[in-house]
Amino acid sequence: MCAIASLSDNLNSPSPFAHVQDLNINWFQKQPNGNDEEILINTFFFFFSNFKFGVSMTMNMSADLQSLFTWNTKQVFVFLAAEYETPMNSLNQISLWDGIIPSQDHAKFWIHTSNKYRFIDQGSNLRGKEFNLTLHWHVMPKTGKMFADKIVMPGYRLTEEYR
Repeated sequence: MCAIASLSDNLNSPSPFAHVQDLNINWFQKQPNGNDEEILINTFFFFFSNFKFGVSMTMNMSADLQSLFTWNTKQVFVFLAAEYETPMNSLNQISLWDGIIPSQDHAKFWIHTSNKYRFIDQGSNLRGKEFNLTLHWHVMPKTGKMFADKIVMPGYRLTEEYR
């Protein structure tokens, strides 16, 4: 049964879509320890105790992941990551948002969101940094092997100056 399920999932040719727009940098500052920090903040500003430094951003994300669902799909785990290079690492990947899509009915969405996780770089590598926003997904089947893929959305850049 598992082999038949995996085989039928391999015959599916998904065509997911994702787009992030209105990515606004509201402010960008350095932490006292010298690290750059970026926080994606919704229209509500969250203040952490002793938190005074970072980058504030807002964004709108739309996605249509309905084609990832088949008869064998239990759920889909998705996450949006900022990805960039530094002299020390060819890939820096910071998860900004994630979610679980329980059914095909919920797989087409538009959200105005903020990051769930802190965006920190060790050092001053974020100033003027070009980065990609990448939507990753993991399709969790009812039976058989898990499938993962992504959509890379290039062309984002942080400011050169702290403000």
